[in-house]
Amino acid sequence: MNKLLGLADIRDWIKSLNYTASENCYIGKLDNKKDKSIGVYQLKTSNEANIAIGGIDNTKTFEKSVSILIHWNKNAKETEQKSQEIYNKLLTSKDFIINDIKVNYIRLLIPEPVDVGTDDKNIYERVIQAIFYYENKEKED
Repeated sequence: MNKLLGLADIRDWIKSLNYTASENCYIGKLDNKKDKSIGVYQLKTSNEANIAIGGIDNTKTFEKSVSILIHWNKNAKETEQKSQEIYNKLLTSKDFIINDIKVNYIRLLIPEPVDVGTDDKNIYERVIQAIFYYENKEKED
């Protein structure tokens, strides 16, 4: 069976970049929304599965669509700067390994982190949407 890249894998990779304390990186839900947190979520898309002609056995690359929420602090400028720092890292990351899975590159779906305002505690938030393109381990030559 093919090894799939999961949200937890991407969360752990983001943790390894040391943008925030590891306990403040989440998937699914930001518990109690601590300041300086990053959440990784499944990005809802209307795209069809990207399967090669001939089926899954001929597919060499898979996609994982994610939405990354940067829930930072009460300072809009600091939140924007941190979000841009993370965005730039995603933009320049290619040919790296996450949990024994080779990620070829990350396609950013928006030109910059999107300001989504503040939460009910006036913490500024920004969102980055991306697709991780990774190799089908069973298709390695």
